[in-house]
Amino acid sequence: MSAPIRFPRFFVTAPAPCPYLPGKSERKVFTELREENADELNEALGRIGFRRSQTVAYRPSCLDCQACVSVRVVANEFQPSSTQKRLEKRNRDVVITECRPWATAEQFELLQRYLDVRHPGGGMTAMEESDFADMVEHSPVSSYVIEYREPGIGSEPGRLIGACLTDFQGDGLSMIYSFYDPDHEDRAGLGNFIILDHIRRAAERGLPYVYLGYWVDGSDRMQYKVRFRPLERLTRSGWERMPEDEQSRLISAATAPKQHREPSDCPSKDGKPADYRISE
Repeated sequence: MSAPIRFPRFFVTAPAPCPYLPGKSERKVFTELREENADELNEALGRIGFRRSQTVAYRPSCLDCQACVSVRVVANEFQPSSTQKRLEKRNRDVVITECRPWATAEQFELLQRYLDVRHPGGGMTAMEESDFADMVEHSPVSSYVIEYREPGIGSEPGRLIGACLTDFQGDGLSMIYSFYDPDHEDRAGLGNFIILDHIRRAAERGLPYVYLGYWVDGSDRMQYKVRFRPLERLTRSGWERMPEDEQSRLISAATAPKQHREPSDCPSKDGKPADYRISE
């Protein structure tokens, strides 16, 4: 006789200021990922728009807004643009290593530099090294850290310039959180390069998708996700491919010169939301 199926219990967070759209509030629905079936549950929830943070899977459940849209790149059909080809060529000497999900002081130092420049005043800037270790190591699912380094000298490894905490799923790779050297004069575009590397890795493994988290129409700093095509988005009818003309329009808007940068004073970034507290 088979064991009874245990359905997850879902909870809802209290409303909080939206980290992406000024004047909006956000609310999330979430559930715990239990050890005995965490991989299966995480993968099933990922297909309907959930994201993982440590031992929790969550998705937006806002009362008056549906701006957050789950997106994924179709890895085996991806064709890099001329700009993306140049980016790959410029970084072809980067040494890339898959590591077990174990936090290091070097990773934490790089994260702090990244947050200070890209998300000053955000909630994650207050993270201590123990918090970072929890973020990386407290994973009930199949995950790893991919490190990106400059070429080393002899047996000495090169300088760490990027890293990404990544979940391995049956239908693709889910990029949970990435960070990189924000001031590297010779390697602009490291964040996009990390995505390109994940697309290559997924295609080589025969995995159809790379999950990029949430694309937020109206938030300038989330528009980089539309640059990777073909892109699918989750709708009420399921996953649908973004029309080429619409994506081309969004890419043109995303790459157009901006007169000012959107403030990066958000309390959280996609992949590392605020703390969850379970209440009845």
